[in-house]
Amino acid sequence: MERADIVIAVLAIYQVVLLGIGFWASRRTTDGEDFFLGGRQLGPVVAGVSYASSASSAWTLLGLSGAAYAAGVSAVWVALGSISGMFVAWWWIAPRLMRFSRKHDQLTLTDFLAHGASGGARRAIVYLSSLVIVSCFVFYVAAQFQGAGSMFASTFDVSLSASIAVGALVIMIYTFLGGFWAVSVTDTLQGILMAITALLLPAAAMVSVGGIGGLAEGLREAGSPRQLSLAAGGGFWFAAGVAIGGVSIGIGTYGQPHLLVRFMALRNERALLRARWIVAFWYLTVFAGMILLGLAGRVLLPELGDPETVFFGVNEALLPPLLGAVLLAAVLAAIMSTADSQLLVAAGVIAHDLGLGHLGRASLLRVSRIVIVLLVAAAVGVAVYLPESIFDRVLFAWIALGSAFGPLVFLRLAGYEAAPMGILLSILTGFSLAVLFYLMPDTPGEILERLAPFFCAFAVLIATRKFGA
Repeated sequence: MERADIVIAVLAIYQVVLLGIGFWASRRTTDGEDFFLGGRQLGPVVAGVSYASSASSAWTLLGLSGAAYAAGVSAVWVALGSISGMFVAWWWIAPRLMRFSRKHDQLTLTDFLAHGASGGARRAIVYLSSLVIVSCFVFYVAAQFQGAGSMFASTFDVSLSASIAVGALVIMIYTFLGGFWAVSVTDTLQGILMAITALLLPAAAMVSVGGIGGLAEGLREAGSPRQLSLAAGGGFWFAAGVAIGGVSIGIGTYGQPHLLVRFMALRNERALLRARWIVAFWYLTVFAGMILLGLAGRVLLPELGDPETVFFGVNEALLPPLLGAVLLAAVLAAIMSTADSQLLVAAGVIAHDLGLGHLGRASLLRVSRIVIVLLVAAAVGVAVYLPESIFDRVLFAWIALGSAFGPLVFLRLAGYEAAPMGILLSILTGFSLAVLFYLMPDTPGEILERLAPFFCAFAVLIATRKFGA
C-alpha cells in the first residue's frame, strides 16, 4: 500500500472509533447535568488525561515543536509556563472549584462567574462572559480546524477547505451525540495517543541526530547561535522579556472554561488527588518531547519552509508508513480533544447561560446540539477565510480568556467577592487589553500582551472587592 493509503485507512478506523464512543455516550446523556458535566462522575484517569489533551491541542504538537524549531532552546520558557500553570490549577484551583460548584449547583463557568449577582447585574455578567467565551472559542476552534487542514495538506493532495470540513464534521457528530461523556472519553483516548507520540517521534529524531551531543553539535553547525541560547540570542533585557513572557503563558490557564469545567465534574476528592499526578506526568512527557522534536528537526530538516510542519517532516523522513500514520492520527487527536471541549462549553453558554434552552429538559439538549452545529460552521468559515499561524491564534484566545476570567476565579476561590460592577469592569478590562496588545507591535517575549491584561483586570477586582462567601 502507498503511504497515503495507509494514512487514510488508519484515520478512517480512528474516526469510526470516535463516532462509536459518541453513540455509546448518547445513551448516558439524559439531562443538562449529564450533557455539560457528565453527572459530576468523572474519574481520575478520564479527568486527568482529558484535561491534559484539551489544554494542549494542535498548538503543542505543531505550534510548540515549530517554536522550538524556529527559536531553539528558548522555547523551553513557554513549556515551563504551561507546566507551572497546570500545577497551580490542579493543586490550588481544582479542589476549591470542585467544592464551590457542588455547593451552589453550578453547571457552567458562567454560573460561577455570576454567583452572588442578581437582576440586571447578573444578566450583564452572563451576557458579557458569554460574548467573550463564544468569540474566543470560534477563533480557538478555527485554529484546531486549521491544524487538521495542515495535516491533510502535508499528507494528501487535498484542498485545505475540504480537509477542514471533514475533520469538523466528525468532531461535530460525536460532540452532538454524547456531550460531556463523549468529549471526556474521546479526549482520554486522544490524550493517550498524544503521549505515545511525544515519546516515539522525538526518540526516533534524537537517535537520528546522535543523541544530546549530536543535537548540540548539529545546532552549532546550523550557524545560528540563538538555537542554543535560553535568551534567544539577545541581551539581558531581551532575555528577561523572553523568559518572563514565556513563563507568563501559564496564567492563561486559570480562566479557560473548557479546562475549569473538568474540576467541576470530578467525582470526589480521591479522584482529584489521583488525577493531578496523571496530568503532571502527561505534561512533562509531551512538552519535553515536542521541544526535543523541534530542536532535532532543525538539524534533520534545516531548510523547512514552515516551522509548524516539522512534526510532519520528521514523521515522514524517519518512520515506516504504518507507524507514521498512527502518529498522524495523534495530530488529529490533539485537534479534536480541544475543539470538542470548547464546542461543548460554548453550547452551554448559549443554551444554558443565556437561557435559550430552559424550556424543559429535552429543549436544553436540543438547543445545545443546534448551537454546536452553528459554532462548527462559524469556526470552519474563520479557518478557511481568515488563515493565521496556529500558535498565534491559540495564544491570543488563551490570553484573552485567561485575562478576562482568571482574576475573578482566583479572588472568589480565595474567599473574597467583588461587586457586580467590579466583575463587569474586570472582564471587560482583561479581554479588551488582550485584544489591544495583540494588535500592537510585539515586545520582547510579548510580555505586555501576556501579563498586562491579567494584572490590570485583577487590580480592578481588588479595587472593588468586598469580603464574601
